[in-house]
Amino acid sequence: MKKPRLAAKHIGVGVIAFHLFTSAAHLTAADFLPTLKVGSRTYTNVSVTTVTATDIYFQHTQGMGNAKLKNLGADEQKRFHFDAVKSKEVDRQQRAASQRYHQEIAARKPASKPSAPPEDGVVPVTEDNGDPVVTKLYARSFRGRRSPPIVVDQWLTPPPDVKGKFVLLDFWATWCGPCRQSIPHLNALQAKFKDHLVVVGLSDETPEGMRKMASPRVDYYVGTDPQARTRTAVEVQGIPHAMLLDPEGIVRFEGQPLYLDERGLEELIAKYSK
Repeated sequence: MKKPRLAAKHIGVGVIAFHLFTSAAHLTAADFLPTLKVGSRTYTNVSVTTVTATDIYFQHTQGMGNAKLKNLGADEQKRFHFDAVKSKEVDRQQRAASQRYHQEIAARKPASKPSAPPEDGVVPVTEDNGDPVVTKLYARSFRGRRSPPIVVDQWLTPPPDVKGKFVLLDFWATWCGPCRQSIPHLNALQAKFKDHLVVVGLSDETPEGMRKMASPRVDYYVGTDPQARTRTAVEVQGIPHAMLLDPEGIVRFEGQPLYLDERGLEELIAKYSK
């Protein structure tokens, strides 16, 4: 975003999600569709990346998207083995899990805000094969493995083009002081490494609530996932929590974003670029 507040126009309609990284080598001819119609919208040059009991994730001419299987035509539903009964039950389980998650977060919110790096400059970061490793995490570790699918219900910015780029995903919230302290640092990383990096801030707040934040200025991509599906999959218990994904979707760094400095990021990009 290039405005001094979270007020960018919403791009798209309904649920927009993206499974960030699926190698084309894992796809078959059946995964490519000239067109895919979802309601009144038609996507072209569609490459299907993931199909679940409820959703289909895909790349298309304009970027990346997601649709509910129940909103596809009968032929497409048959093609992707849509089961209305199973889909309804999975949706119910997801809503129940999301509700429990939000209740747990609300109950421990004061304790779920990791502090900024210590004032004495001692940062709990070590190295593993030259890579920075944060020794205290507030989430499940995925370092060295593929991340879960990253789901965005709504963008507060234009959706990013992540093809061939590293993605620095930051779990945050407007009410979180340390999260807001990290924003200038993330802005700087996005600006310096814009040719190789996409920074995405993901919150489970409502878009309306996020737009009320007048400062600090955010100069990277921002999306919402009110059901906290990605945050639940990563088991985030404290924010901010960041994950750096290489172009293949493998997590190369995880922890508070302030622990990933420009030098460390530059070395990771050089090491894990194709």
